[in-house]
Amino acid sequence: MEPETRADASGLPIRPLPDRSDVRKCTAADLTDVVQAVARSFYEDPIFRWVLPEDGRRLSQLERGFALFARRVWFPQDETYTTDRLIGGAFWMPPGTWHLSLFKQLSMLPAMAVILRGELPRLLRLLNAIEARHPHERHYYLPVIGIGPEWQGRGFGSALLRPILERCDRERLPAYLEASSPRNRALYERHGFEVAEEMRVSDSPPLWRMWREAKA
Repeated sequence: MEPETRADASGLPIRPLPDRSDVRKCTAADLTDVVQAVARSFYEDPIFRWVLPEDGRRLSQLERGFALFARRVWFPQDETYTTDRLIGGAFWMPPGTWHLSLFKQLSMLPAMAVILRGELPRLLRLLNAIEARHPHERHYYLPVIGIGPEWQGRGFGSALLRPILERCDRERLPAYLEASSPRNRALYERHGFEVAEEMRVSDSPPLWRMWREAKA
């Protein structure tokens, strides 16, 4: 068996299958495991360390915060992808769905306040800055993608990007995201994203707005 399809003791692949048959849409039953994996992937992320500075609380805050946004905003768009092992996920937003109505924002504030407590103002400053710079051209938007730390560096992030990026190319539509670490930025650049702007919010680490035109 080739290295890229080598399996572990349980018979499950330790790298994505070449035909990507192990990448699929996330179901409601998968969502808890997927959110937990994504939350763990962001524990050491520079932006989230800035938003959530207490190490002892960060993972719980990430899990609860991502669960809130996943269930209320991202997952209902039916463009969330994961793997058979549920080791991570990519939460995509189709064209025209990225902007949250004022009613939706206000309805989520009480839960966000419970999760974040004193960190809520910092997160709101970040989200407001991100939204103010969000492009209005039709595009697919990737607010969050993450792979559990023990599975990173094996190609699963790339595998989760491909279903929608290939659709972008077929439909001749661009894609957009914000990269919150140099490592993530490098991954996205390998898939055709280019930096549109490096931005900071007060004393935050850099965040890179990235845009990908459809490929022929």
